[in-house]
Amino acid sequence: MRDSVNLWSKIKAKMRRWDAIDLRSQKIQEALGRIECRQLAEADFSGLHKNEFKVYSQWGEDGIIQMLLRHVKIENKIFIEFGVENYTESNTRFLLINNNWSGLVIDGNPENIEFIKNDRIFWQYKLNVECSFITREDINALFEANGITGEIGILSIDIDGNDYWVWEAINSVDPAIVVVEYNARFGAEKAVTVPYDQGFVRSKAHYSMIYYGASLRALWLLACKKGYAFVGCNSAGNNAFFVRRDLMGEGVKELSPEEGFVINQFREARDESGSLTYLSPQEELKLLQSLPLIDVSV
Repeated sequence: MRDSVNLWSKIKAKMRRWDAIDLRSQKIQEALGRIECRQLAEADFSGLHKNEFKVYSQWGEDGIIQMLLRHVKIENKIFIEFGVENYTESNTRFLLINNNWSGLVIDGNPENIEFIKNDRIFWQYKLNVECSFITREDINALFEANGITGEIGILSIDIDGNDYWVWEAINSVDPAIVVVEYNARFGAEKAVTVPYDQGFVRSKAHYSMIYYGASLRALWLLACKKGYAFVGCNSAGNNAFFVRRDLMGEGVKELSPEEGFVINQFREARDESGSLTYLSPQEELKLLQSLPLIDVSV
């Protein structure tokens, strides 16, 4: 019995040490991010890519967002991000920690939500968490239920499916900056999206895992209708950035889809057995064109 107690005490001590190491590594990440911010503080708006760095973002969106904050007039420092999984990799976590913004994150997986609620940031910062599968029918009600309406700083959309349709439906908040995932495989010219399906799940929609979302031009057309200017994409070719026209600073340059388009710099396509396959961009486009798509330009 005594041996069991001693063993458990040792295990708990090791777990505490691992937690301490993990916390120190996060602090180092955050410190490096602050150094990057200072180094780029005087940089101009000559391309988003020059300002990329990542602390908690997947590809470099942390740096792009920090740069945009220097050029866009933002009164209400509130963000909304959905499709965050467990929020360890996201577009707004560094914003929460480094800039002390408040916000709402949404994910449809209860395990992810429980993970976030047990993360130190949930009690250290002003963060609301909502477990919900995103649809265009309920998105505005979710925001309102969490007390967020009107002008906010940033809206980040990444749900690998109905991104176009959900952004189209949003009318309860008015973000200064919108970050939305686009599917670069559709190219720069086509204004297309997958048809709306309330229960769309990327892994079930098609075995290839590349049938999801909308083209950059489709999102650009929607942005124009909503009063936003397209200012560029990240260098990985999966996130597009839009700024509300009435809040753009003098240094912000508006781009056309052709000027700002970036082809995806990563591979995701799978075969019917679930194994990664190495299709060319032409092969990927041919596959996508064989599946149902909606042209939003007509």
